[in-house]
Amino acid sequence: MQQSTIGNTTIGEIVAADFRTAKVFETKGIDFCCGGKVALATICTEKGLDLATITRELEVVQSEPADRSQNYSSWTLPFLADYIVNTHHTYLKENDAQIAAYARKIAGVHGARHPEVIQIAAIFDKITTDMTAHLKEEEEIFFPALKRADAAKISGTTPDAKDRKIIRASLLRLHREHEEIGDAVHLIRHLSKEYAIPGDVCNTFMVTYQKLKEFEDDLHKHVHLENNILFPKAADL
Repeated sequence: MQQSTIGNTTIGEIVAADFRTAKVFETKGIDFCCGGKVALATICTEKGLDLATITRELEVVQSEPADRSQNYSSWTLPFLADYIVNTHHTYLKENDAQIAAYARKIAGVHGARHPEVIQIAAIFDKITTDMTAHLKEEEEIFFPALKRADAAKISGTTPDAKDRKIIRASLLRLHREHEEIGDAVHLIRHLSKEYAIPGDVCNTFMVTYQKLKEFEDDLHKHVHLENNILFPKAADL
């Protein structure tokens, strides 16, 4: 792809077309999920990165043999929604409470010497609360309406007006919530100094930071699949 063309393409569109490019953006600290609507050339200017260098790195990644299992853009809406629930929603339900408990524990033990962990624990508690409601809406309201509307479109009929109304309202609300959760995770990364482990802490502190980093990595892919692939397809309905 020519440099001028890819420079005008948004980060989200690049990763949606080929998820392998995500690792290039991750190494540069470029947000491809919540910040995915920004053009590559713009983000390079903002971060002082060389567009030509980034373009070459993307081309190297894209020249590798593709794994068809990661071609998320080609998946049907129902399959993609089920994948998100079975993979990312399951991860959150299995890990959120444990990470929150760990964060509260290290805040109590290490908060005097490392006050940032007190703020991190409070932020993650709010993330856990907000995420519970977010997942419930997706699983019980948004995704079912999406599947019904998709089935209607495939059968050649117009999706039900109620389902179209649900989809429109959910898209606005869920996208806003993604932004809020993304901002909270970015703040945790900043407070933790990129999850750097201080030299005077216990193993629980180390595990907590590792879990927080794992949470962020999973969230990036989760939000990317929704913001850059599923939501645009839903809007087309």
